[in-house]
Amino acid sequence: MKRINRLADRRYNDPNGFTNEQARELSFLSHEIGRQIGLLINRQGKPEMILVGDPGSIYIPELPRARQSEGRLRGLRLLHTHISGENLSEEDLMDMVFLRLDSVTVVASDPHGEPDFVQFAYLLPPGAGSKPYEQLPPVRWDRADMDLPSQIKALEDEFRRADRTRDTSDKRERAIVVSVSQDPKSIQERSLDELEDLADTAGLKVEGRLVQRIRKLNPKFIMGKGKLAELEVIALQADAEVILFDQELSAAQMRNLAKLTERKIIDRTQLILDIFAQHATTRAGKLQVEMAQLKYTMPRLVGKNRAMSRLMGGIGGRGPGETKLEIDRRRIKDKLTKLGNELKKVSRQRGFTRERRARAGVPVVSLVGYTNAGKSTLLNTLTNSGVLAEDKLFATLDPTSRRIRFPREQELILTDTVGFIRQLPKELKEAFRATLEELEAADVLLHVCDSSHPEVDEQIAAVNNIVEDMKLNDVVTILVLNKWDKLDDEQRELMQNNYPQGIPSSAVNRRSLNILVEEILNAIDRLGHEF
Repeated sequence: MKRINRLADRRYNDPNGFTNEQARELSFLSHEIGRQIGLLINRQGKPEMILVGDPGSIYIPELPRARQSEGRLRGLRLLHTHISGENLSEEDLMDMVFLRLDSVTVVASDPHGEPDFVQFAYLLPPGAGSKPYEQLPPVRWDRADMDLPSQIKALEDEFRRADRTRDTSDKRERAIVVSVSQDPKSIQERSLDELEDLADTAGLKVEGRLVQRIRKLNPKFIMGKGKLAELEVIALQADAEVILFDQELSAAQMRNLAKLTERKIIDRTQLILDIFAQHATTRAGKLQVEMAQLKYTMPRLVGKNRAMSRLMGGIGGRGPGETKLEIDRRRIKDKLTKLGNELKKVSRQRGFTRERRARAGVPVVSLVGYTNAGKSTLLNTLTNSGVLAEDKLFATLDPTSRRIRFPREQELILTDTVGFIRQLPKELKEAFRATLEELEAADVLLHVCDSSHPEVDEQIAAVNNIVEDMKLNDVVTILVLNKWDKLDDEQRELMQNNYPQGIPSSAVNRRSLNILVEEILNAIDRLGHEF
């Protein structure tokens, strides 16, 4: 053991990363104890950690962030032995990628403990090869001819050049968006476009994307380690702190990914929950967000460790806060029960409000539609009000009602509700039941769509599916083809052919809404016996 500890006093400054004498010393020591020996060496050539493994592998413990160098890489390289003459293993290469090591070198021994050959590997910048690293062929141990310091400097210089082209004034967290699915890549790309919009709404800056079409999802990591290595290097190049998956990750996948990479792992559900946490303003909205987040979090509790902090901090971790995420499941269940009771009170209060409206004989028109379709803008234009209307997803969370008087002395209540989205997390569907109950009181639904959106057909279908799930098919529905001013003549003709009952409108132009207002009044007249 003393001889192993004395390795910490050596200096490994040779361009190869070791001298012939040092290679022999490591090889004989490893053969003598029958275990692999590894050294994590800094750029000054000093071993910072000595690792003793088993005959077939070594384990590198989680490295403190303080050990990172000023550059993009960690500033440590791994030099270790293989006592059975094996080449660099996949585990060696993955350690290099995910720990951002400068390089990995293996010294393989022959059956007598003599060094046999050495093999080097180092990272490559994205696009430099078919793999995210260069794995050199094995060479005789005493004929190695490497210049590791120059190689690492060149890679760091490449990263710095990329940094100079980046907008350093943008202080948002940087993210890489990822889709892993059996769907065709074209469908995945369109879904990632929406995910990028969601990321922007949440305050993330998307720096790149990765799409993989697979036959079967990897139950442990969602994707294979080779593709994960490629993803890690893309994130390394972009200096991204966040990996954002378009698919919902299982609790096990989330934990495994967090252990594998030091970057924050977020999935689509977690991102949407974060957006809702940012935008909820009323007590009811905040209660609903907290309930949804706790339901999402409960199966993902992994204890107080670095992996958990990477899962839950910052973007994707708003709302309950880290202390609540660390409480045991029983306390979370108790909290969910309490929140559920409070939301029932909110639901009852809203029910009383709806009953008063019904007794007053004032018809209710509710706006529904895909998120960012322009519902709040339409409400503002029709009612001359100042409801928040932004060109962002989920700008509206809490239902907003306005009483207005139309021509013919017709008075009605116009209600704006949260926008819908594909793959709406089930936690949100349940938690926002009180919000969506507003729709159950509607006499007329205005289904507002963004007619200029390239996926308008899919968005209309998604909203129709949710309306059907809520058993609101029998409610009179008017399709509003919003943002009509953004279409050219050919696009307008196509929309009118596909949706002949739709009402062309532009929510920012009051004059364009005359036909829509007339259609609303006609619908109310047809229901006149109820008022």
